[in-house]
Amino acid sequence: MGLHAIDEARRCLNCRKPRCREGCPINTPIPQMIQMFLGGRMADAAEMVFENNPLSVICSLVCDHEKQCEGHCIKGLKGEPVHISSIENYISDTCFDNMRLGKKPWNGHRIGVVGAGPAGITIAILMACRGYKVTIFEIREKIGGIMRYGIPEFRLPKSILDRYNVKLKELGILFRPNFALGGSLGVQDLLRDGYDAVFIGTGTWRPNRLDIPGETFGNVHYGINYLNNPDVYELGDKVVVIGAGNAAMDVARTAVRKGSQHVTVYSVTEIPAASPKEVEYAKIDGVQFETLQTAIEIRDDGVIVCDVEWTEDHKMIKREETGRFVPADSVIISISQGPQDRIVNRDKELEVDEKGRLKTDGKGETTMEGIFASGDVVTGAKTVVEAVKCSKMIADVMDEYVKRKQSTENERT
Repeated sequence: MGLHAIDEARRCLNCRKPRCREGCPINTPIPQMIQMFLGGRMADAAEMVFENNPLSVICSLVCDHEKQCEGHCIKGLKGEPVHISSIENYISDTCFDNMRLGKKPWNGHRIGVVGAGPAGITIAILMACRGYKVTIFEIREKIGGIMRYGIPEFRLPKSILDRYNVKLKELGILFRPNFALGGSLGVQDLLRDGYDAVFIGTGTWRPNRLDIPGETFGNVHYGINYLNNPDVYELGDKVVVIGAGNAAMDVARTAVRKGSQHVTVYSVTEIPAASPKEVEYAKIDGVQFETLQTAIEIRDDGVIVCDVEWTEDHKMIKREETGRFVPADSVIISISQGPQDRIVNRDKELEVDEKGRLKTDGKGETTMEGIFASGDVVTGAKTVVEAVKCSKMIADVMDEYVKRKQSTENERT
């Protein structure tokens, strides 16, 4: 791996106008990182990349690099792009544990972070480094959110998240596991107890329904639930996956690894919505694909599927007269998901849109003063790097909010 990273780094042209950096959602300083690496300053490169993206180790594994940094590499126009992800992963992974983060002394302020997914972890690290006391509230027993409970081990080893847990402790960040805010306690209780601001990054854990007959049967599962703990499911040999996004690819590939012999993905589009790389990996793993088809009824021993057509104004039409029975031991529905409504049901000042996502202004502040949000709970299911991008911006806004609030209070006294 080290040799591969060096070989790839030497292929970099160190462009004066780096297209790779333009293709990165968080503008990672890729040419500088590579030149520092080649110049024997790997630790400095790792610190620089981490400062720009606290989840650099993770993003180097799970980002859609073909559309982002590597997809914009100038060498990719006539050949293979530089494998930037491999270089970044080698640097970040090698140096992560020994990295000493600059942490300012306590500034007298306290921040609450609800949700230990990519958005919440990013906010917690950034605010702790600025001198805030940070407590993370998480409904599950470990940090990671979708990264731990939604991305398979073969794509993102859970040991990486365990190493992040150590880093959070080094920064003095407190963690309250198995804590569901919106139950006995709500956001108002945090403000009452002296939290100067609260960040909500609870993700999207409510699976979207197909809303077809048979969806409640025992042989039917939702993709987000299956990925949470696939070991507790007995899917059988024949598995049908409805949906063709990246999460559906994770579902299908996991099912293969857990022993299912025949796994078929049904996509309503001619080209699956997942990234081409993920589709290619799924095919290599033995997953079959049926396109322009969807399910219209689920039975105990299989599913009725039919052809679909798309109108010129992008509306889908189910051709139910083409319906046919497909035998299956299990059916997994993986057509994205939405946010839970536990918090907003308790704190009525928090407004949501028609899809149940938290409403925020352009700077991440919700309709409740002092409460900020980003990540999937605001945008719907997106990528890890998009969550980091929004959270970096909101960290600045939260910091400004707390300082402005303190200044106002000082003027009153």
